[in-house]
Amino acid sequence: MNHAKKAASFIANEARTDWHDQALWFVREKRDRAAHAIPEWEALRELASQIKAHTLSNLDIYLEQFEKQALKNGAHVHWAIDAEEHNHIVHRILQKHQVRHVVKSKSMLTEECHLNPFLEQQGIEVIDTDLGERIIQLREEPPSHIVLPAIHLKKEDVGALFHEKLNSEKGATDPKYLTEAARQHLRSKFLNAQAAITGVNFAVAETGSLVVCTNEGNADMGVHLAPVQIHCMGLEKIIPRQADLGVFTRLLARSATGQPITVYTSHHQQAKVGGEMYIVIVDNGRSEHLGRADFRNALKCIRCGACMNTCPVYRRSGGHSYGSTIPGPIGSILAPGLDLEQNSDLPFASTLCGSCSDVCPVKIDIHEQLYRWRQVIAQEGHLTRVKKWSMATAGKVLASPGPYDFTGKMARTALNLLPRFALYNGLNEWGKERELPQVPKERFREWYKRVRGVGNE
Repeated sequence: MNHAKKAASFIANEARTDWHDQALWFVREKRDRAAHAIPEWEALRELASQIKAHTLSNLDIYLEQFEKQALKNGAHVHWAIDAEEHNHIVHRILQKHQVRHVVKSKSMLTEECHLNPFLEQQGIEVIDTDLGERIIQLREEPPSHIVLPAIHLKKEDVGALFHEKLNSEKGATDPKYLTEAARQHLRSKFLNAQAAITGVNFAVAETGSLVVCTNEGNADMGVHLAPVQIHCMGLEKIIPRQADLGVFTRLLARSATGQPITVYTSHHQQAKVGGEMYIVIVDNGRSEHLGRADFRNALKCIRCGACMNTCPVYRRSGGHSYGSTIPGPIGSILAPGLDLEQNSDLPFASTLCGSCSDVCPVKIDIHEQLYRWRQVIAQEGHLTRVKKWSMATAGKVLASPGPYDFTGKMARTALNLLPRFALYNGLNEWGKERELPQVPKERFREWYKRVRGVGNE
């Protein structure tokens, strides 16, 4: 099922669609207020973009520097070429320490690698401890947003879920009560955990340290309580120096949720006394994407979700309609690089309005890359038959004045004479949600000649 069909299922509930749209636009407005409060905001964006561009151009150097420093700090560093290798590395680490119970903080990389189901198949309990992630884990569904994983759900949905899974009061919808129910449920999970897995927001090559940003403190709780800590990161998370970190922390939370900074911005450099610290650096298609000149800028992404919050298509189609780990505009750039044929519809799930590029804190040219992917998809022959035929026909008509004039006259005549059922029916996808404007009696060129008295020459 492609994006359009999945989106149609989401949009069928009009009230929820409107609520989802408004909830995300509220976050976008918070982002705008936070950005406007910083006079040097655009300078920060430009600096962050340049730092990322420099890093991507010297990625091998900084990755090796990071590994060298991390090893010096006493951490164990592993490299994974793809998702399968990543999962096996994590499993071997857990086996080594005889771990059967794991707590995990939010990590889009482990979602990308499908780590949870892999470990569960090995008999290891994996508990997501971010509140939103725990909600969707209990519902057995993927996140719909990279920062707000349960944004598609209302408090009534969470109340019903917690009553079923956690034995909370039936009909309870008070957010404070539901949060407390989750806290009590997760407390024993933290206390019994033998290992903690986290994602990584930034990895500093200069110091070999990692930075994990959360608002709930769940990543810190897991790492401090469990004897084994495992940090999983995509290789693009590297930044060169500790001095660069402040640029990104000022941009990240403001772009994501409108906060000045995340409540917890935690630095991990070495294992606690008596503990073990592991870092797993993952490629999984990133090197290949880096080699695509037109699309390499997408690897600058710091996973703030701002492009999703502003995108009119994402807001009204929901994250699950994209069918990829990272939905929305940035996901529609990254997913085709992993499987062009399977994800060939995603670059078309955009109005190309450019709002995504406008809000991106590292100035990724998102809408331009979406347009370029459309060109690649057409060249590679992955357009649908209907789109191939319609685009080829339109190209011929628009390229020649004669056919263009003739087609325009025929269309105006048909639209004025045909009965409504002939225009608005199941075959006309566009007409399901839209009314055509009233057709003018004459075309612009005819009107211009008549009013201005211009000849036919």
